[in-house]
Amino acid sequence: MALILIVDDSPTEVHVMQKALERHGYRTAVAGDGEEGIRLARAMHPDLIFMDIVMPGVNGYQATRTLSNDPDTRTIPIVMVTSKGQETDRIWGLRQGAVDYMVKPVSMDQLVEKAQAALAA
Repeated sequence: MALILIVDDSPTEVHVMQKALERHGYRTAVAGDGEEGIRLARAMHPDLIFMDIVMPGVNGYQATRTLSNDPDTRTIPIVMVTSKGQETDRIWGLRQGAVDYMVKPVSMDQLVEKAQAALAA
């Protein structure tokens, strides 16, 4: 089954996302910030990454840009899952290399649908 990396500094968000994805048969891994997310993405080569934006240190925009420009990780789809709901935030996230953008709070059904769509693409 597909491996999904969740990059988010909120333990509550991570827990909810993990439970929803694992309930649908996905394996999950977790990174608490962008720097750890980059390291785990390079080491694990997940099938999909759900990336928060607002995190300490390396933020989600920076991590997405780094992974999208790296030949070893550029094919991993990244979906931004964030509280930043402005249109300019969405556009900037997509310009960094994300394939999709979701604004929190995200329903668990939406999360699973996005995972299925991103993995099928």
